[in-house]
Amino acid sequence: MADTAPAVTKAPAATKAKAVTKVAAVAKKPAKDKKQQLKKKKGQVRNYDLGCGVYRFSRTRMYHKKALYKFIGKKTPKTVKPKKKLTVQKKIGGEKNGGFRIVHLKKRTKSYPTANRIRRHPSKKCFSQHKRRFRSSLEPGTICILLAGTYKGKRVVLLKNLRSGLLMVSGPFTLNGVPLRRIHPNYVIATSARIDMRGVNIPSHINDKYFKRVKTKKAKKDDGEIFAAKKEPYKPSEQRRVDQKALDKAVLKAIKKSPDAAHYRRYLCAMFGLRSSQYPHRMKF
Repeated sequence: MADTAPAVTKAPAATKAKAVTKVAAVAKKPAKDKKQQLKKKKGQVRNYDLGCGVYRFSRTRMYHKKALYKFIGKKTPKTVKPKKKLTVQKKIGGEKNGGFRIVHLKKRTKSYPTANRIRRHPSKKCFSQHKRRFRSSLEPGTICILLAGTYKGKRVVLLKNLRSGLLMVSGPFTLNGVPLRRIHPNYVIATSARIDMRGVNIPSHINDKYFKRVKTKKAKKDDGEIFAAKKEPYKPSEQRRVDQKALDKAVLKAIKKSPDAAHYRRYLCAMFGLRSSQYPHRMKF
C-alpha cells in the first residue's frame, strides 16, 4: 500500500533570508540624536518661486489658502483707560454760603518763566573735534591728481593728512609750480604711484593754523577820503618761502632715491587730461 502520511510544507530559503536581513537592519539602525528629536519640524512654504519671479499660486489662490477672509472686518475692542481726576468739587462752608468751588488736585505754579532755560550739552563735540577718516589710498607719499582749484589737472605729492580732514599737498613747487597748500580729499584722485617719505621730516608748526590767512582790518572812511583803498593781492610770507624750499628739497631727495625717479619727475610735470571716449571711473590710475 502507498504511504498516506501528510507531506510537510517547507518555507523556501529565499523568504527566510529576507526575514533575517530585515531583523539585522532593524538592529543596526542608529538611535536618533536628542538634538534632532528636539528640533521642530519647519513647515513647508505655501507658495514658491517657479523661476523668473513667477510664483506657483496667484494672489487670489493664496487668499483662500491662508483663509484671510476670516480676518476681514474683525476688530478688537478698545480698552478704555479710566481718566485721572484733575479737579474736585468742594462745598463752601459757612451759614450763608452753600455754593461749590472747584479745587485742582495738583497745585499749579504761581509764576511761569518768560524764556526757555538754556541747557548745556557737554557730551556734544564741535565739528573741529570730530575724528576724520581718509580713504586707504590717501597715504603720505601718494601722487595725487587735483580736480579743483587754481591748480586743477596738476599732479602733486601728498605730504600729510591734517586733523581738519584736509590733505596737505605740494608739487613740489620747483617741478610743476604747485605750492604747499591744503585740499579736500573729495577733489583728489589717488594714483597707485607712491614715493617713500620716511626720510622727509615735516615740521610740527605746519598744521591747519599755519594756512590761515590774517585778515586786515578795514580802515574807516574819513570825509577827505573819497576812493576806497584797493585790495592788496596775497603774498606768501618769508616763513612760508623758507618752509617751501626745505620741503621741496626733502621731497626731491626722496624721489631721487626711488628706482623710477626719472619717470616720477616727468609724471609730476605733465598735466592730467581726458580725451574722447575716456572715462575716469573706468581707468586705473
